[in-house]
Amino acid sequence: MPVLQARELAKKANVDLVEVAPTSVPPVCRLLDYGKFKYEQQKKEQQARKSQKVVVQREIRLRPKIGIHDFNAKAKIAKKLLADGAKVKVTLMFRGREITHPELGRKILQQMAEALGDVATQESQPLMLGRRMDIIMAPIPAKPKVKVETKEKVTENAKA
Repeated sequence: MPVLQARELAKKANVDLVEVAPTSVPPVCRLLDYGKFKYEQQKKEQQARKSQKVVVQREIRLRPKIGIHDFNAKAKIAKKLLADGAKVKVTLMFRGREITHPELGRKILQQMAEALGDVATQESQPLMLGRRMDIIMAPIPAKPKVKVETKEKVTENAKA
């Protein structure tokens, strides 16, 4: 219908003429209350933002000459962060001449990946960036608990 006719209809119904799909040929318009339409759109966007889950990335820093007790303490902290749902970036920092032995750093990062293997998956292989070597660990998604009926309950229900 022509635009003038649509405007007259909108004026008679006391609503607005809103262009819904401007890219289509011919453009699609609707008769509706524009204020109410904008309010509903805003509510939908707000609901979508609320349902989004923000993934936080935390960092744990290590050194090549770390002691076993300190390593275990860092692994424990990393497990706690992963249990809370955050990704963990394990960074090994090299100082001075330590950089000449990147295989030691790779070995320590691999040990950390094995220590966190029950609660996390390794997202990236050890990657050297300047004087740092990184891996990223992501938490394993929790499986929903499925309720399993035992044979006793099934037979009781059958008898009743």
